[in-house]
Amino acid sequence: MAKMLIVDDEEKIRAVVREYAEFEEYEVSEARDGMEAVSLCRENDYDIIIMDVMMPRLDGYSACKEIRKQKNTPVIMLSARGEEYDKLFGFETGIDDYVVKPFSPRELMARIRAVLARSQGFPQGSGDGRQRLVFQGLEIDLAGREVYVDGQRASMTPKEYDLLFYLVKNKGLALSRDKLLEEVWGYDFFGDDRTVDTHIKMLRGSLGPYRAFIVTLRGMGYKFEPET
Repeated sequence: MAKMLIVDDEEKIRAVVREYAEFEEYEVSEARDGMEAVSLCRENDYDIIIMDVMMPRLDGYSACKEIRKQKNTPVIMLSARGEEYDKLFGFETGIDDYVVKPFSPRELMARIRAVLARSQGFPQGSGDGRQRLVFQGLEIDLAGREVYVDGQRASMTPKEYDLLFYLVKNKGLALSRDKLLEEVWGYDFFGDDRTVDTHIKMLRGSLGPYRAFIVTLRGMGYKFEPET
């Protein structure tokens, strides 16, 4: 049974999400603000977190950053702000999806299932059966979801891991931005090319001296092409 943490200062929203989640047999916990969420995450492990942005004491983005210091639990952010800037800012902080209020509980549950499937499914298989890949000083542990740059573990957001793993598993193949959006974010993600470009920029920063392994295909997309 998957464990879910719902974080929102509005009791009605927590109640609605809980009702639908428990109907689908999730084990649900609740927090009323970011401070309480951080405290709960220090003491417990969750499979997914549903987090509101605007909350008293500690907002959703700040809470997410604190949680990310210790755990890579997938986070879906809820917000009344639907501007592209707000969504991109959210993804840069490491969230996995962004749902605008008011929302359909059924759509939210579909997004939860998609995020869980991606977060749990990416380590399965690497295309050639291996779980640990080495490209010069870049080491990628698919099973453990860890990346090492010249022996030092890289600090990356969950979406950076997902994006890198997908690029690596399709090494040498040209991947369009639309294809990356569909496979890494999900077919129902409401984003555009800039979402991919923003995350590629973040990922290259995390790879440091091996940033050039991610090749830009002008007018098309990207591919992973390590130097031999």
